[in-house]
Amino acid sequence: MIGVFDSGLGGLTVLRHFLVDYPQYDYIYLGDNANVPYGNKSPEIIYNYSQRAVDFLYSKGCKLIIIACNSASAQALRRLQQEYLPKKYPDLKVLGVVRPIAEKIAKNKNIKKIGIIGTKATINSDVYREEILQLRSDIKIFQIATPLLVPLIEEAWSKKPESKIILKKYLRELKMKQVQSLVLACTHYPFLLKEIKRIMGKRCLVFDPGKVVSDSLGDYLRRHKELDLKISKKGQYVFYVTDNITGFSELGKFFLGRELWPLEKACLKD
Repeated sequence: MIGVFDSGLGGLTVLRHFLVDYPQYDYIYLGDNANVPYGNKSPEIIYNYSQRAVDFLYSKGCKLIIIACNSASAQALRRLQQEYLPKKYPDLKVLGVVRPIAEKIAKNKNIKKIGIIGTKATINSDVYREEILQLRSDIKIFQIATPLLVPLIEEAWSKKPESKIILKKYLRELKMKQVQSLVLACTHYPFLLKEIKRIMGKRCLVFDPGKVVSDSLGDYLRRHKELDLKISKKGQYVFYVTDNITGFSELGKFFLGRELWPLEKACLKD
C-alpha cells in the first residue's frame, strides 16, 4: 500500500499521475482538509499535522508514504525522517516532492537562472533553494510567495480573468529576471500550467511537478526492490478526508479526473 498525503486537494494532482503510471499498486489518499491551508501555518503546527497523517496511513498498512504537499515537505519531512520514523516506524519510508523537482532542475546544465513560486510556508522555508544549491551551486534562484493562487484554484476560479490578472502580476518580476525555468512549488499550480507557460513564454521551461514526482517514484521503486515486494499490487485505492466529505468529493473529481470512491472520514489522533 502506498500512502499519499496532502493538506487538502492538491496532492490529487500527484496521485493522478501515479494512477496512470503505476496502476498496479494500491493507494490510500489522505486529505487533511480540516486544517487546510498549511501554507500560512507555523513549522511546528505543520510538523504535528504531518506526524498525525503518518500515524494514520501507517495504521492502514502503508509501507511507503509520499508527502504530496510542498508546505509539509518543506517544514516536516526532514524532521520526520531523522527523528520520528527511526524511533516509531523504522520500516516505513516517507518521501516528499521537493527533492525530485530539485534533481530535475539540476540535471539540465543549460539552466542557470530559475524562479520559484509557492505558498508562504514553502518559500519562507527556503527548502527549494537549499536542495537545488546542494546539487548545483552555479544556479541563481529567485523566489516569490503566491498565496492567492491556492484559494482561487479551490474556488474553481483558475480560468477567470481575475485569476489571470493576479497570476500575471505575480510572475512579472520573474519574467523581467528572464528566468530559464520556473518551479511550481505547489501541487495546486498544475491547473494554471497553460496560463503560466503563456505568460512566461517559450524560452522558460515550466514542467508539471506531479509528473516529475511520479517519475521519481518509479525510479525509487526500481532501486528498492525490497520495498516493492512489500507493497500490495491489487490496483485498489481509497480516499480519506478529515472534514467535509461532500465538498471534497465534488472538487476532488475536478482535481483527480475521476470519481473519489470509496471516500471516508478520517479521525487523526493527537
